[in-house]
Amino acid sequence: MSFTLHGLAVSSGIAIGRAHLISHATLEVAQYQLRERSVGAEIARFDKAFATVRTELETLRKDAVVPGSPSELSAFVDIHAMILDDPLLAEVPKDLIRERRCNAEWALVQQMDHLVAQFEEIEDAYLRERKHDVVQVVERVLKALMGKQRKLSRRGRSDDEPLIVVAHDLSPADTIQFKNLKIGGFVTDLGGATSHTAIVARSLAIPAVVGLHHARPLVLEDDLLIVDGARGVLIVEPDARVLEEYRLRKSELELERSKLKRLTTARAATLDEVLVSLQANIELPQDMAQVKEVEADGIGLFRTEFLFMNRDTLPSENEQFEAYRTVVKAMGGKPVTIRTLDIGADKTAQALRGAERQAPNPALGLRAIRYCLAEPQLFLTQLRAILRASHYGRIRLLVPMLAHVKEIEQTLMMIWLAKEQLRAEKLKFDESIEVGGMIEIPAAALALGPFLKRLHFLSIGTNDLIQYTLAIDRTDESVAGLYDPLHPAVLRLVAQTIQAANRAETPVAVCGEMAGDPAFTRLLIGMGLRQFSMHPSQILEVKHQVVMADAEQLALKVARILRLEEPDKIREQVERL
Repeated sequence: MSFTLHGLAVSSGIAIGRAHLISHATLEVAQYQLRERSVGAEIARFDKAFATVRTELETLRKDAVVPGSPSELSAFVDIHAMILDDPLLAEVPKDLIRERRCNAEWALVQQMDHLVAQFEEIEDAYLRERKHDVVQVVERVLKALMGKQRKLSRRGRSDDEPLIVVAHDLSPADTIQFKNLKIGGFVTDLGGATSHTAIVARSLAIPAVVGLHHARPLVLEDDLLIVDGARGVLIVEPDARVLEEYRLRKSELELERSKLKRLTTARAATLDEVLVSLQANIELPQDMAQVKEVEADGIGLFRTEFLFMNRDTLPSENEQFEAYRTVVKAMGGKPVTIRTLDIGADKTAQALRGAERQAPNPALGLRAIRYCLAEPQLFLTQLRAILRASHYGRIRLLVPMLAHVKEIEQTLMMIWLAKEQLRAEKLKFDESIEVGGMIEIPAAALALGPFLKRLHFLSIGTNDLIQYTLAIDRTDESVAGLYDPLHPAVLRLVAQTIQAANRAETPVAVCGEMAGDPAFTRLLIGMGLRQFSMHPSQILEVKHQVVMADAEQLALKVARILRLEEPDKIREQVERL
């Protein structure tokens, strides 16, 4: 019987293949009583399972550092390794086994439930969501205890038949295996557009739909599935007509992707010869392989907070300097925009204890530049490292989440102080380094004057700008449907910022998700945008939209769109651009 399920589209593309079910081990745990003499052996079995998973994670970590793998993978494996070694998970269940003479699986699940309940009481949205990581680690240990294979396998299946993985939930560590097998796509009951697993799916360019709620219990092993990662649709046992239609669409998409590679060396210019700069967003120096493969025009956003995450100590000035220098030298004279530490809200770092305090509303609390100005020594160390690296290439310094004139002035004073220190130490740096500001708070977009007077360039962070404009927590899947880049208020703020910057002859870029979505490329060009920054995997698709666009004609059409009030009509007109 054919049926369709709808979820959240998190990674575009079409996948057609047979269902491969991943069991939800926590639902299969039974409780049974042990004899006194069997307790020691049960604890040994528990420890052996943890050792097995430790080895699995180490293998996955090695897979994650293979050239070409997304940098996010290694960080996610590290998170799971830390959870696995936490005494609350690795030791407390053994006390339960001794006291109640219960089996290891049941003891582990009891402790997991206790920890998940504690996580659910945490105010910080990012930390609260880490309960899913705890469950994923426990699932892995339960598989080892039950003697079930955790590793995905193609055993008994044709090599030319793609698998569609169907699971209640998947950890980012699980998805590492996808690049070594012929996995066409995956679907999960849980998850949101900004979940770690969704991020990994986009990095690996695997079609994925999450948040389906009932896919795992409804889909059977070997069911024929279609995953439409652009529309968030899962079709189970499609009829011949639907199957043929999707096969045709899939072939067209694959042909388009192969053609895109021809654009690698092409100029990013519109039909009326307007040049557009297509730059890349990166998290770590390891991302440079992808950046060079697509010949990006520069680094539009280096998210430096990833140097601080998943570690117990802060990176030293020299460690930061080496990371920044590695990137700027690899770019060979092309611009590298380094954003200062953007920590807080949905991004935390163990070594920064102050950033992890429980705030009443983390997204509106001490984060980004607010946190850096509250910790001047930490900020000064990073500024010194960035300035030192600027001697080796063209670095631009970007400051996140500015809203007040005093924040700009305090930041410029800190930069001046860092320069004075380096001069005194006779260390070289670019004296004329450009300093820019992120426009991601509506207040900044509505009062641009001080930014344009004091800064060299602007970068619009559409992810947070949409979140703050619409009062929607973008990490909360329960309101994900209300997160709308085409809301008229959002479009006007973006357009006004671009137009004001262009009038002042101040360079302006968009570095949020909108920049990498080809559905919005023509819209942004029509607004007057000439610099985009996105994940390297998105550059060629956006370039394809650029070379087919006419900037002058788009400007007229977009001006009419910006006068519309209803999102549905706006969406209709944007699709016609």
